[in-house]
Amino acid sequence: MTSRRADEGCGSVRYTRLFGKTTRNVQKVEVTANAELLTRAGFVEKLMAGSYTYLPLGLRVLNKISAVVREEMDAIAGSELLMPMMHPKENWVRTGGWDSIDVLFRLESRAGRAYALGQSEEEVVTPLVMSRVQTFRDLPQHVYQIGWKFRDELRPKSGVMRGREFLMKDMYSFHEDQDDFDRFYAIVKDAYLRIYDRLGLVAKVTEASGGAFTEKLSYEFMVLTDAGEDDILYCDTCDFCVNVEISDATAGVVCPACGKVALSLARASEVGNVFDLGKKYGRDFDLGFIARDGSKQYPVMGCYGIGITRLMGVVVEKFHDDRGIIWPASIAPARVHLVSLGTDEGVVDTARQTYETLTRQGIEVLWDDREASAGVKLADADLIGIPWRVVVSTRSLSQGKLELKARVGEPELVSAEEIPAMVG
Repeated sequence: MTSRRADEGCGSVRYTRLFGKTTRNVQKVEVTANAELLTRAGFVEKLMAGSYTYLPLGLRVLNKISAVVREEMDAIAGSELLMPMMHPKENWVRTGGWDSIDVLFRLESRAGRAYALGQSEEEVVTPLVMSRVQTFRDLPQHVYQIGWKFRDELRPKSGVMRGREFLMKDMYSFHEDQDDFDRFYAIVKDAYLRIYDRLGLVAKVTEASGGAFTEKLSYEFMVLTDAGEDDILYCDTCDFCVNVEISDATAGVVCPACGKVALSLARASEVGNVFDLGKKYGRDFDLGFIARDGSKQYPVMGCYGIGITRLMGVVVEKFHDDRGIIWPASIAPARVHLVSLGTDEGVVDTARQTYETLTRQGIEVLWDDREASAGVKLADADLIGIPWRVVVSTRSLSQGKLELKARVGEPELVSAEEIPAMVG
């Protein structure tokens, strides 16, 4: 068996071998930072309104966000599966969604059969799970997936934050009663907050309408950003937060929860939600279980969503400057952006050695090995936004050093041996 080359390990890659480069040609209609920067930096390319191709760097980010979400869902006893994206019409007719959900994509086969493209999975997951639940002893159940969703948005906007197709984590839980659902909701809430914290985001939990899913209140996790689609009122002292659409409160009134400070109004973007579905879907399919008293009961269900592609856009909206993206280390496409300036043999050899050394130590590296000017390479490094930049040049080598710089920070000259510990 042949051994793997050093630059094939741990996700390191040379820029000359990377499909998808930075570009200066961005459509003038892109008005949000995430749409412009992700396109310019070579992370995405728009196919049409609300639909994007995720290029290799963009896919790396999506995979890392998914990994964080997956770790936290597994930690709360979630069972991962993958459900079909195309659903039979009959399931949606059974729940009333076929005629009532305006964003549902509907299509017909050559044989005249009608289908829906999944914009949520209650119509699929309910019969799937409840066919395996006989009594209360089989509950609770918590299943989730990370997959693509489709919604017939009239006006997709805000880049990858609101599209017609998007990557989403959706979890569904099944409980014998409301108390058990409430118990699990608190667990999921904490897991969601850990996810956002790991991504460098601070999310506020707001009450909002359940919309097409349920008449009950839902809970949304909102991140403050000018590119958001919702207005929220929040308290700086306690956890009170509410979506303006369902609230009688106004900015400037004293917080009704703690009574200490006035509420603030802010624009925000939803990065997750929780719906208490009640017993609707069990009843719709007439799929129940034998309760402790021997009677037939329907499960109390919960639905828990996190938009993976939306999170990518929100992170860019929150973390960028006039030079480009500033990726949090947890989801950056690589840890180090290695830049070799010039074609001097010493520069190229040192850059190669640095690349191979870091890669062997499990540190992902994007090595800009192009024959391009220093200005172009350094500008592209800022645009792409990887946390650390290492520059190899004849000037730094004349002092036996390499230049190390955080994406937001000042450069310093360090020895090659110091770099792994400093960027790890």
